[in-house]
Amino acid sequence: MTRQTIQTDKAPAAVGTYSQAVKVGNTVYISGQLGFDPTTMELKEGFDAQAKQVFKNIKAICEAAGGSLNDVVKFNVSLTDLNDFAALNEVFMANLTEPYPARAAVQVAALPKGGVVEIESILYIE
Repeated sequence: MTRQTIQTDKAPAAVGTYSQAVKVGNTVYISGQLGFDPTTMELKEGFDAQAKQVFKNIKAICEAAGGSLNDVVKFNVSLTDLNDFAALNEVFMANLTEPYPARAAVQVAALPKGGVVEIESILYIE
C-alpha cells in the first residue's frame, strides 16, 4: 500500500519531524492541530478562537486530502482545562452533522506553544 504525504498552505506548516497528514489507502491520519493562523503562524487568543481555528485547519487538510469534515471517523482531543468541554461541544456542533464521528477528549498538563486545545483526526475517503 502506498503512503502519501498531505500538505496545504491553508493550514499551519509542520514545524517538526511530522507531516500535516498522511494518507494510506483510503484512510487519512491528520496530525494534531493547534489554533495557529496558517498565514501568521500566531496562536489565536482564548479557547473559543483556538478551537474554531483548529477546525478551520482540519477542514483545510481534509480538503487537501480529497475529503471533508464529514469524512472524519475519529477525533482525539487534548484540552489543558476540562472546564472547556462544554465550549468544545459547541464548536463540534457548529462544524459537524450527524452521524457524529467517534471522539476521545482528555485533559493534559500542557500543549506546545501555550495552546489550550489540540485535535487530531482520522478520516476515511471512499
